Amino acid sequence: MEFRSLGRTGVQVSNPCLGTMTFGWEPDEWGNEEPEALEIGAAALDLGINFFDTADVYARGLCETVLGKVIKGRRDELVIASKCHGKMSDTDPNAWGNSRRHIMEACEASLKRLGTDYIDLYQIHRPQPEIPIDETLRALDDLVRQGKVRYLGCSTYAGWQAAEAHYVAKMLGINGFVSEQPPYNLLDRSLEREMLPFCRTYDWAVIPWSPLAGGQLTGKYLDDPGKRSRYGNSDPMNRVNKESTTVVKRLKRIADSAGLSMTELSLAWVANQPGITAPIIGARSIEQLKQSVAACQIKLDKKTLEKIDKVVAPESTIVPYYNARFGPNARPNV
Repeated sequence: MEFRSLGRTGVQVSNPCLGTMTFGWEPDEWGNEEPEALEIGAAALDLGINFFDTADVYARGLCETVLGKVIKGRRDELVIASKCHGKMSDTDPNAWGNSRRHIMEACEASLKRLGTDYIDLYQIHRPQPEIPIDETLRALDDLVRQGKVRYLGCSTYAGWQAAEAHYVAKMLGINGFVSEQPPYNLLDRSLEREMLPFCRTYDWAVIPWSPLAGGQLTGKYLDDPGKRSRYGNSDPMNRVNKESTTVVKRLKRIADSAGLSMTELSLAWVANQPGITAPIIGARSIEQLKQSVAACQIKLDKKTLEKIDKVVAPESTIVPYYNARFGPNARPNV
């Protein structure tokens, strides 16, 4: 297993990070929600993965609970990342967002579900421009000073929002973000315009989500993307469309010529882009997990990289993954 520094913290994390968003969602034939997730989690530990990512909003806490069982007895060896921001109640209007109230309550709840005394990396899941960043950062700083959180991060922020947070923390003399968790894949390279250069300049860790573009970049949905894709007919962003399918077909030809699968090409590309710490992978089987881990260790040659750039130019967007509340009048969170 390859380990990389989590930005300027010096903490060593595995490449890749295992995302647990699917843990506990699908019960088996007896109604148990955990066996598959526990098996995948155990396999990840055996492979040397020490970096796990989750969020309170995933299955409204169930994913954190299942992850807590996976890490039991191994907690001190691992780097656990969780997130807050998402809506946790259908009736309480304060049970979401980046306010001090919600952050403090959400962290306490996550600690209980995970069965741990501290969270290594606590991230704000999405920006919320109507909440002053100093309120969010002061609440997070208190959690660090209380020993409940060790490091802080953000997810799917705009470049200007990351820069604002960085300098507000410095101005206040408090703990600030050390990482960004953005969407980044061969169908959306818009991260390269501002955020990725910012993170490289200030030595922030970058932990990309959806490196396989929701499964599109595995190539398995090429024959019938509308029906077989996990997005299906309920894709509000129209991410599975004629243009994206055409691009994936062209990328597949590059993968074939390099003797790689689409999954290998796509994960290897993300994992080894300058400034990337570790992509977040998901797995629905142990075999899939092993393949994804191995793919992240592959180094693509210069010729293959040049071919990829001709199909999907740097900074280009084929489908819009990189969307959030980037301003007070921006579109709602996704």
